[in-house]
Amino acid sequence: MNSQNSIIDIAKKTIEMESQAILNLSQLVDTNFSKSVELIYNSKGRVIITGIGKSAIIATKIVATLNSTGTPAVFMHAADAIHGDLGLILEDDVVICISKSGNTPEIKVLVPLIKNAKNKMIAITGNPDSFLGKQADFVLNAFVEKEACPNNLAPTTSTTAQLVIGDALAVCLLKLRGFSSNDFAKYHPGGALGKKLYLRVSDMSEANQKPAVTPNTNIKDIIIEISEKMLGVTAVVENDTIVGIITDGDLRRMLTKTDDFSSLTAKDIMGTNPKRIKANAMAVDAKDTMEANGISQLLVEKDGKYAGIVHLHDLIREGII
Repeated sequence: MNSQNSIIDIAKKTIEMESQAILNLSQLVDTNFSKSVELIYNSKGRVIITGIGKSAIIATKIVATLNSTGTPAVFMHAADAIHGDLGLILEDDVVICISKSGNTPEIKVLVPLIKNAKNKMIAITGNPDSFLGKQADFVLNAFVEKEACPNNLAPTTSTTAQLVIGDALAVCLLKLRGFSSNDFAKYHPGGALGKKLYLRVSDMSEANQKPAVTPNTNIKDIIIEISEKMLGVTAVVENDTIVGIITDGDLRRMLTKTDDFSSLTAKDIMGTNPKRIKANAMAVDAKDTMEANGISQLLVEKDGKYAGIVHLHDLIREGII
């Protein structure tokens, strides 16, 4: 292999091979899958997911996905389980065992111990006729014809298949539980993703200064207000109600249109139909409104009254943009 084209060809073939294997999985989904979902959904315990080697790594990802979508799950390494960690499994727990061959030594030792404890067991395996497949209560067939590895050895396509089955389980359970975006936010409070789901406009605007002038405020005081509040804008307010907006841009345009501006007031230069947003709106809605209108700030209202300003910089600082 000595060219970029060769590298690109190999990458494309790998992706195509794995995508076809995933597509083939849909033909293997049967009542074992639906019964597995119902078993987990109706269980009073947790989901314990175990495996060895690359399957163990896939198990940890499936555990993370289940936990983040409302299904309590715990990872248990198959090798550690037979050396003490078997105590992780409680009476009402459902065990998912992942193994491509279903015949690895650790699995052959572990499976009878799980069966003796009377826990229900689901197998994710590429070999339903294996030791694991025959011992499990339900078998989720993860068969793939060939690994993407040119030697057909390194777990590649097979682990992708296991991962997809785990995602399918999680999504089915999510749907059954009626898991909403608010629930998702509860489990993901940190980072930009969480903030998109729970951060509101008021959380940002209340931390900002609140520039305001009246329609009769003179130009000098308008400039001072905008400069001191450092948001590049001020609301024009009358009886706590927004009647207009003045931005840095409005001031610059005013200077190009008149030589004598000493007698001008806010009502002479303000925009009379400013974009605004409610204080309890989501921060991501503020982002969408700014992007749709090509602006960098919104006036905030609460109960019909002027409540402050949310700026593009607030959204950037919070990771919304």
